[in-house]
Amino acid sequence: MRHIEEAVRSTPVMHETDVLVVGGGPGGLAAALAASRAGARSTLVDRYGCFGGVITQVGVDTLAWYRHEKTVEAGGIGLEFERRATEMGAATPDVQSDSHALDSELFKVVADTLVREAGVTPLLHCLVTEPIVEDGRIRGVVTESKSGRRAILAGRVVDATGDADVAFRAGAPCHTEPPSSGMGVTVMFSCSGVDKARFLDHVAESAPTYGDWGRCWSVRTDGKEDGLFSPYLQEPFDRARADGVIPADIRSIGGTWGRVTDAGEATTLNLVVMSGYDCLDVRDLTEAEIEGRRQALLAIEALRRYMPGFEDARLRTFGATLGTRDSRKIVGRYELTGDDVRGEARFEDTVGIFPEFLDGYGILVLPTTGRYFQIPYRALVPREVENLLVAGRCVAGDRISHTATRNQMCCAVTGQAAGAAAAVSLRLGRGTSETDVAQVQDELRRQGVRLD
Repeated sequence: MRHIEEAVRSTPVMHETDVLVVGGGPGGLAAALAASRAGARSTLVDRYGCFGGVITQVGVDTLAWYRHEKTVEAGGIGLEFERRATEMGAATPDVQSDSHALDSELFKVVADTLVREAGVTPLLHCLVTEPIVEDGRIRGVVTESKSGRRAILAGRVVDATGDADVAFRAGAPCHTEPPSSGMGVTVMFSCSGVDKARFLDHVAESAPTYGDWGRCWSVRTDGKEDGLFSPYLQEPFDRARADGVIPADIRSIGGTWGRVTDAGEATTLNLVVMSGYDCLDVRDLTEAEIEGRRQALLAIEALRRYMPGFEDARLRTFGATLGTRDSRKIVGRYELTGDDVRGEARFEDTVGIFPEFLDGYGILVLPTTGRYFQIPYRALVPREVENLLVAGRCVAGDRISHTATRNQMCCAVTGQAAGAAAAVSLRLGRGTSETDVAQVQDELRRQGVRLD
């Protein structure tokens, strides 16, 4: 690779804060709110024009679709997302669970409201390009935006980028799932012009279940999930391949839907899941966006021809960005394991719980029996860099634990923990790797989080 030499530059400092959170998805949003509520001045930075991450930018409105009668929840800010969205008319009952599906567009306003109420400083359209590290301690970040190249200084930083971008560039050890074995990427889309009554009548008659997932995704369950209703679509795409509407070699089309509104809008059409793309390579991301949109139009044509209620359907929106499930994770002070999440692990440094919900790598386990595991603080703490925490799907763990921690509600759990811990460590004058976890736990309990 060729290189160019860059001149040494003096970068203006545009902002100083106690806790800086990079990435405004469920994890980052929860982190900024938690830090502010714990008494720290917090700032939330996102490269897009809204907060919400996978909810608002990708278009995934099924925040807690795993929830059933016996599911044990963590409480805290994740549930607050759902409650506030419902109160603000930005959520409706979910079709497959005891939860509410979010309105991805209106949730942008819900997030704005939560940020303003908590006194968080918002910075949108602001791309973080590199961390500022001195003597093994992170001091802030460098950004690029319409304001130019600017620095933000912070006492503590939370990396909620999803890809551990800040941690990796700061020198923290990380590991990456190879594209050949990682989970697929998705171009999410929605349709308008759907005959809701006709479509739902067909769904009721065909009665799809989670057991059907194996037809498209080769999914293994515990068996207890197999008879439960799932908003799963496969038959129209099989027929489309047989008739040549979809090329026979495209096996990545098939999946689930989220909501159908009274206005005839079908949202969270998770019907294009493509494998083999490197989510850390800009060329692969480009190709995946373009190919995903092409396949989405093939999926819509198949629905128009073979799915009752979709005869007059047309594309409404694409997600603003690719939905990614897998990339880089930190090497933490503790590596969460599949045995931990499947074995109801308990930890002295617990900073939250999450139900036994696994979704990925060909595994689907729904939390229908009351089982849950604790999340240790150490899984949020990277090695070799001080005053930095991570939140969301880049927390430390193996492949199987990742199928749990990558989910939006769990991202909110780790985000709230990271934000509270950042504020507490700053208040105590102790590094994030040395802070008093008992005081972090006290703060999380005060914020309504279940720890055990």
